[in-house]
Amino acid sequence: MAQRVFTLPRQQSLYPPSVLNPFVHRQRLSAADKARTIFLGIILLPLRIICIAIILLLAWPFAAIATYSQPPGGSVPLKEWKRRMIQIILKGLGRSMFFSMGFQVTVKGKVASPLEAPIFAVAPHSSFFDGIVCVLAGLPSMVSRPENLAAPIFGRILSSLQPVLVSRQDPDSRRNTINEITKRATSAGQWPQILIFPEGTCTNRSCLITFKQGAFIPGVPVQPVLLRYPNRIDTVTWTWQGYSFKQLCAMTMCQPFTRVEVEFLSVHIPTEEEKKDPVLFANRVRNNMATALNVPTTDHTFEDCRLMISAGQLTLPMDAGLVEFTKISKKLNLKWDHIRDQLDTYAAIAGASKGGRIGIEEFADYLKLPVSDVLRELFLLFDRNGDGTIDFREYVIGLSVICNPANTEETIQMAFKLFDMDDDGIITEDEFACILRSSLGVPDLDVSKLFKEIDADETRKLSYNEFKDFALKHPEYAKLFTTYLELQRCQLDTSEEDSYKSSEAKHTPVAKSKTPVSETAPIARSQICPEGYESDNVSTLDKKDD
Repeated sequence: MAQRVFTLPRQQSLYPPSVLNPFVHRQRLSAADKARTIFLGIILLPLRIICIAIILLLAWPFAAIATYSQPPGGSVPLKEWKRRMIQIILKGLGRSMFFSMGFQVTVKGKVASPLEAPIFAVAPHSSFFDGIVCVLAGLPSMVSRPENLAAPIFGRILSSLQPVLVSRQDPDSRRNTINEITKRATSAGQWPQILIFPEGTCTNRSCLITFKQGAFIPGVPVQPVLLRYPNRIDTVTWTWQGYSFKQLCAMTMCQPFTRVEVEFLSVHIPTEEEKKDPVLFANRVRNNMATALNVPTTDHTFEDCRLMISAGQLTLPMDAGLVEFTKISKKLNLKWDHIRDQLDTYAAIAGASKGGRIGIEEFADYLKLPVSDVLRELFLLFDRNGDGTIDFREYVIGLSVICNPANTEETIQMAFKLFDMDDDGIITEDEFACILRSSLGVPDLDVSKLFKEIDADETRKLSYNEFKDFALKHPEYAKLFTTYLELQRCQLDTSEEDSYKSSEAKHTPVAKSKTPVSETAPIARSQICPEGYESDNVSTLDKKDD
């Protein structure tokens, strides 16, 4: 096999992360733990449910008084006496409720005042039990969906906390939420402090994923708050793959006690640079929190969860959808729908393989071509870590960085002219087979299946529009074609260099010392590079710094 003409740079930021899947919780109880949980649950579970119900019923009247005659939507802050009543009574009842559920709480650090830090940033977020931070912080406002306010009893209690409401049905939801957070955070204490889980979704606490910018756009001081659950049995982690909500509630309340540590770190006062750049502000706060927790950071986001669920629905391993969506989408300018469509194609290729990864055989089957030197060259460009397989992340990057840039109108026209050997404006199956057999070095190659797939009108002749439509939907072929041209050019340059050295050694004309170059290359240079097409147009494709 000829050596690759141009190596493809590998940018470190696009390598797969070396952290565990943050959206899966695989812990399973041993037989002894199950027996103990069932035995204690017979006694503890009914008692704790009764206590929780009583506490909620006691809290409801005070929440109703506080919210009586308040404008809908929480557009006006509660009066001072109402807010004080809520903070004193509901805070005490909240502590009692978590105590009745068996939580043993350890608090470190000091809670900042509203003037010191209008916003709390809490991480890692791994459970609905994380609401205990709200109680310990003095019942600040939280971000919540409007639907939660309609829940019996709990909805009224939540309303008394004056949450920032965000609706997923509202296309302007994100902007309105940020405006509301900014208004409250800069109100100089007129509104309660705001508590935000900047990760935006639940994880297994093995790392800190990307922080959303909502807590950092206002540019006000933020107090980071850490959560730890140092228990031998983890019954609180509620993420995308693992125990259900009901299972976690039952198992947690069947334990004798559940330890939780809440640490209030020093307030992070943003610099002028951070005020202008919320991403920088969020990353610095996240790095400080990760250092205190002694866990790594990763660039996964909520969109990775959506891709992970989609991968599972396509019978792929759920881990296949973890691509660090936000980072890849920003670097490669990709949208959610585009990557989701690529997941469908990837599943069609990798569905039959073990582990949901693409090997050279599956890659060849998808392209309806045999394994050849040219195909291996293309496969190596996709295989970023050199393990002999392509995962979904490598597939997305490969299409965006390698194939799509090669699939230009100029490349498609050049390819069509090469296949159209008699220059009559159409490609027959014989012409198609002749060029493919020559380019791939497979004399007995059967191209009938591939030809039929391109021949949309079933006329056994390919027009330029048919050829172009297929090429745009399958950019892998464009890069396969340009890779072949590069290999041919490499052979051509090698032949010319050998010819020159030979002629110099024998002191004879070049034409007499070596076989003509046109006989060395399977296809004449004039056919490969039509007039006006510079060789650098193809060669620079692999130089792109991804």
